[in-house]
Amino acid sequence: MRRLFAIILVCALIASVGVGCKAKTGVVNLGGIFPMTGASATFGTSSKNGVVMAVEEFNAAGGATVDGVKTTINYVNEDDQGAPEVGASAAQKLINQDKVIGIIGAVMSKVTLAAAPIAQAAGVPEISPTSTNAAVTLVGDYIFRACFIDPFQGTVMANYAYNTLGVKTAAVLYDNANDYPKGLAENFKKSFEALGGTIVAYEAFTDEATTVDYKPQLTNIKAANPAFLYLPNYYGGAALQLKQAREMGLNVPAGGGDGWDSPELVAIGGAAVEGGVFSNHFSKDDSSPAVQSFVAAYTAKFGAAPDALAALAYDAAGLFLDAFKNAGSIKGSDIRDAMMNTSFVGISGAYMFDANRNPIKSAVIIKIENGQQTYLTTVNP
Repeated sequence: MRRLFAIILVCALIASVGVGCKAKTGVVNLGGIFPMTGASATFGTSSKNGVVMAVEEFNAAGGATVDGVKTTINYVNEDDQGAPEVGASAAQKLINQDKVIGIIGAVMSKVTLAAAPIAQAAGVPEISPTSTNAAVTLVGDYIFRACFIDPFQGTVMANYAYNTLGVKTAAVLYDNANDYPKGLAENFKKSFEALGGTIVAYEAFTDEATTVDYKPQLTNIKAANPAFLYLPNYYGGAALQLKQAREMGLNVPAGGGDGWDSPELVAIGGAAVEGGVFSNHFSKDDSSPAVQSFVAAYTAKFGAAPDALAALAYDAAGLFLDAFKNAGSIKGSDIRDAMMNTSFVGISGAYMFDANRNPIKSAVIIKIENGQQTYLTTVNP
């Protein structure tokens, strides 16, 4: 009893000088998993920048109140190198060592699918800014995303090719070792055929990170004489594929998904990517005041305009932090419930989740013109 009384007395004395016995530091960790090195490093840089910006704004606004204590965020970023096994190790480290209250990431569906089961088992909410493969959120009820999914994105480009460009035949070249391009390829094919179009060639390769010669597949595609070429791959592979296609005389219109969204697409592909179109989540040319304010602030901070990766990471972090603030708790289940019932409005649109924690959102179509991304149109779900 004397010992208990002494503890109570110490707490009372500490409280009297304005320091509580609970949440002494008023700081909790939030994790991020992004490809900071490797073939998709520009994705990681943009994504990290978006999260850092959201965290800084959250802290500057006072953070959240948890058990009566003002609590701010310390952001811990991990490099997944674009590799599932590295992403899984990063998730283990963030959860077991850094004791994060949530994870923002990963970018690639294959990495998120490796990390998500770890977060789910630990009861730590995870929200991917850009993993569009439909299987991602099916891992469990702690897994969210800030982007639309492959079935919608594949349908968007199939509709654009068939109805807007008026093409009736198409060919597909995709990485069959990666969940993201595989899902886009399957959904484009399904949607294009449902519209009445014909897929005249459906070619695959293995591992975009190591493949540099696409001529065998492109030779088969050229022989099939398609009117449209769909390349649902990341920017590095898509740029090389278009260069080799143009060198072979395969000069039909080409398109892809949000994996094209990098300045490196033009840097690598040059004139070969000119006229290409791709589906995306955000356009810096959107005239809304919220978007233009974000673009100005991001550009001033990082020296370049934000891409969709930056905008979605900013939104993913902002949505998570808003849920944390509303929950007033570091408990994973409380934050998860607040995320599921969010009314958050982000840079890439308003968020409302379906039963599988997928947001119901619009897409935009972007065209490469004179080496620059040009907004064409918005497509609603």
